[in-house]
Amino acid sequence: MATRTALVVGARGVIGGNLIEHLDRAGGWEIIGLSRRGGVSQGSVRHIAVDLLDKEDAALKLSRLTEVTHIFYAAYQDRASWAELVPPNLAMLTNVVDAIEPVAPNLEHISLMQGYKVYGAHLGAFTTPAREDDPPHMPPEFNVDQQQFLERRQANATWSWSALRPSVVAGIGLGNPMNLAMVIAVYASISKELRVPFRFPGKPGAYTSLIEMTDSGLLAEATVWAATNPGSKNQAFNITNGDMFRWSSMWPKIAAFFDLDVAPPLQMSLNEVMADKFDLWESMVTKHALEKTPYSDVASWQFGDFVFAWDYDVIADTSKSRRAGFHTYVDSEAMFMRIFQSLRDQRLIP
Repeated sequence: MATRTALVVGARGVIGGNLIEHLDRAGGWEIIGLSRRGGVSQGSVRHIAVDLLDKEDAALKLSRLTEVTHIFYAAYQDRASWAELVPPNLAMLTNVVDAIEPVAPNLEHISLMQGYKVYGAHLGAFTTPAREDDPPHMPPEFNVDQQQFLERRQANATWSWSALRPSVVAGIGLGNPMNLAMVIAVYASISKELRVPFRFPGKPGAYTSLIEMTDSGLLAEATVWAATNPGSKNQAFNITNGDMFRWSSMWPKIAAFFDLDVAPPLQMSLNEVMADKFDLWESMVTKHALEKTPYSDVASWQFGDFVFAWDYDVIADTSKSRRAGFHTYVDSEAMFMRIFQSLRDQRLIP
């Protein structure tokens, strides 16, 4: 019999979706997934559609979830500027905690998904390898505001919190704005269809800078570890695969998987050059008998442009999590190939 009930907030994203799969495989969990679109409930997993920006809707939908013991928060609302990100993302977390805390007497832990924006990685070159106790940078930054909210709220509570700070997360999940693996896979597939070589589209410096990734499965394992390990209470942890690479060495290996020639990098905006590829993608879906996925859902070109513009090292120190007992590693090259093969097997790409 399950003794724990997980509330996964952001259940349809690549992080939340893979976390649900991990919890379901592990057993011992009843799982409730929250998202705007909802989902199909099956087995130990049930889904609830809720607008977390609507405080009344959140209170109504969550007021009966008295059995929740762990909140895994991985929801995200995108906006046009960094300052605009703060109000909606802080409001969603606040509305969840406001709704669950009074009705769930056995609430043990709240897990918060963050990222390297805490270190200012989105602003420019930052101190590397970044450490969890590095000094803060000038706001706005919603990740910081969310953690500070949990710290204040936990001061007089019986539950604890943890914050996970992955690098770029790679996994399988459609319609997610931050899924680099899908960006690369669709870009490569379209390059092959057009019979053009596979060119790195980012800034020249990004091609040779060091970067690291976080496998979505590894992140799910680390998230549950931090939420259930007594020594991890009320702390933040960097979580990565454990290796690092340069696109200059990884790009030819990805090209080989797709049977593509590599040409020298050519800086371009994927958001612009992919804007007219709707009809091409529709023809590829028919030609290759792919799943009928809307072109708007297959990749976020804007996110690809964001990552490929990092012409500085993007790495963090993960020794804190290792010292605390989390020792899982994933080879990043093998991770990419596994994801690409899975996308093919599911007929999401040719």
